[in-house]
Amino acid sequence: MSAAPALQDSSWDELVEVFEHLDPPEGWRAEIIDGRIVMSPPPAPKHNLIADSVQRSIYPALPRDIVLFQTAGVSAPPFPGQYVPDLIAFPRDATEGESGVIPGEAALLAMEITSKGYADTGRTRKLHAYARAAIPLYLLIDRFADRWPTVTLYSDPAEDVYRAARAVPFGKPLILPGPFDVTIETADFPR
Repeated sequence: MSAAPALQDSSWDELVEVFEHLDPPEGWRAEIIDGRIVMSPPPAPKHNLIADSVQRSIYPALPRDIVLFQTAGVSAPPFPGQYVPDLIAFPRDATEGESGVIPGEAALLAMEITSKGYADTGRTRKLHAYARAAIPLYLLIDRFADRWPTVTLYSDPAEDVYRAARAVPFGKPLILPGPFDVTIETADFPR
């Protein structure tokens, strides 16, 4: 027996109301992607080790008025959605709202690390959503890329695409431009 989506034709307000009352199991992530509530299980240790490595690389160069959060909600207007990147950088004053969701236009960097069952979400849906929200930098760490694990930095968003991308395989460094101005060393990223 298969179940139909419970909120198939729900309005945005109805979807948000259900979303706000969710009580996911510890470590699970809930997002609103393409008008659906999507639940993701806790990430594997390799996933968390990569997030930790990137965060440690960025912190020393980060101005005090910019913060890094792991798994904070971010909106991606003009289309309804609430995404939860693995890491997001934004000005400290963007946390002053009551909703707990960072406005996409305030974000400076969103980072996603693919997991085996959800790799396509980071490669397509979130790529387009973050570009629509005009997040200047999108760092996609794709452990499950077709040829080999790859780190891609997307930049220069316009409408729902990024007009520039630089990709390196795991093992090669990748430079994050300002306001970060750091090199992400990928040699120790677990595969």
